[in-house]
Formats: sequence, C-alpha cells, structure tokens
Amino acid sequence: MSTINGLPAHVLLVHLIVVLAPLTAVLAIISAVWPAARRRLVWLVLALALITMVATPLTTEAGEWLVGRVGESPAVETHADLGDTMLYFSIALLAAAALLAFLYVRESRGATTNTVVAVVIAAVVVLASVATTVQIYRIGESGARAAWGDLVSAGGS
Repeated sequence: MSTINGLPAHVLLVHLIVVLAPLTAVLAIISAVWPAARRRLVWLVLALALITMVATPLTTEAGEWLVGRVGESPAVETHADLGDTMLYFSIALLAAAALLAFLYVRESRGATTNTVVAVVIAAVVVLASVATTVQIYRIGESGARAAWGDLVSAGGS
C-alpha cells in the first residue's frame, strides 16, 4: 500500500492504530475488572482488537514504502524498528480480548468461573493492554522525532 487519495497511506493508517490500540486497551482493562462492563463491551473489545491486529501490518507495510520515498536516517530507522514490533503487541491484545470473550461466554452459560482463573485473565489483559499502550507511545514518539525533529531543531527557539 502506498497512497490513499494522494497522501502516504502510512500517515493515514497510523492514526487508526494510534487511536484504536489504546482505546481497545482501556476498554479491555475495564472489561477485565468490571463484569457488568464485560457483558456490554466484550464483543466490541474483540472486534477492535481484531481491527487493530489487521491494520498493524498494513500500516507497517505502508511505512516501509514511505521510507523508500523519504530515505533512511537514524531516526527513521529507529521508528521503523519499533514499528515492526507492533504486530506482536497487537497479537497479544487480540489474545487478551479472546480470553475476555472466553470468560464472558462461560459466565453467560451459567458456569462458575474460578476466581484464580478470572484474576489470571484480568492480569493478562492488563499486562497486554499496558504494554500495547506503552509501545504505541514509543513508536509514535519516535515517528514524530523522525518526521519533525530536524525541522523543529533547525528552527531554533
């Protein structure tokens, strides 16, 4: 993927990831620790996690195309290296959302859930969600430095 309506696809797709991953993470944490929220949000969380996971490789592929157009620099290389790790975090978030769905289905069928199992699932969801959000920040920050760092520092203050 290269461009969308004449603009670099990466610049547009990255905003989808930057919004969806943290949103999914927050909703997943709420669903993990609050059963009433889980009943209302579980399928939304699972759908958002799936969209995030599918959009991640599209975004990184579009980013690789953009690097070919703008050229490499240490800042761009750092951003690309960090961006390549996002797929693992997206998969972890999707797996966490799937665990929430598993928990919800068990509860909706009247099965009693062992407290230890519920706590372990909640811990996995919180860990995957926090890690994903932190990685989104790291990738975004490095991307901003790659795109704007030289321009801003050249302008002086």
